[in-house]
Amino acid sequence: MSLLVATDIVAGYGRGDEILKGANLVIAPNEIVAIIGPNGAGKSTLLKVIAGLLHRSRGGILLDGQPIHSLSIRAIARAGVAFVPQEANIFPSLTVRENLEIGGYLDPGRVRARTEDAFARFPMLAEKRNRAARTLSGGQRQVLAMATALMVAPRLLLLDEPSAGLSPVAAETLFATIAEVNRSGVAIAMVEQNANEALLIAHRATVLVDGRNRRDGNAAELLADPEIGRLFLGFQAEGAP
Repeated sequence: MSLLVATDIVAGYGRGDEILKGANLVIAPNEIVAIIGPNGAGKSTLLKVIAGLLHRSRGGILLDGQPIHSLSIRAIARAGVAFVPQEANIFPSLTVRENLEIGGYLDPGRVRARTEDAFARFPMLAEKRNRAARTLSGGQRQVLAMATALMVAPRLLLLDEPSAGLSPVAAETLFATIAEVNRSGVAIAMVEQNANEALLIAHRATVLVDGRNRRDGNAAELLADPEIGRLFLGFQAEGAP
């Protein structure tokens, strides 16, 4: 059984403004699904609809077979979905520990234990637990944003452009961290402009173009596909014309 099934999602940011024009997304338990495509294709919009931040005008979203598309943001989070936006995903003036504590708002009784679990999982955060989040590097801030989202013990983590603005070295480290989080049992849907690196750690991928799914399939197969490489990865696969 799939963990999440989003079907025929139509959504936008105003009346008559349809960014998504019937998009679909299926995620299995413990799976990483990369969502790639050109700018304006609706990738981030799809994540926001799933997280409840944006209302869809048509379509349905099931989590473990139960509809969540009409639930509040809080109820969707309580059901097991956590969203990490591309920007404004931490509280810069608060300490690392305080950011994590805020992330545990759904279950105050477990905040202390989950904070210590986060420090054990991410030693870098433990070393900087009492420092203001604004003092962290870009890559460290993204790790903190993920760790904060994980404080609600989600089954599905939605990541919107996690490597945006990071150096190649920082991005590589972050992708390794994302893969490690997935191995702990958290399914991940990840929107990424760095499609090559995203496909390297993903199990499956979908290509959105103009609000619709253009291609779906095994991530490794899409990575090797000449058309995908030419259009979205900036290179031609070996042996491609």
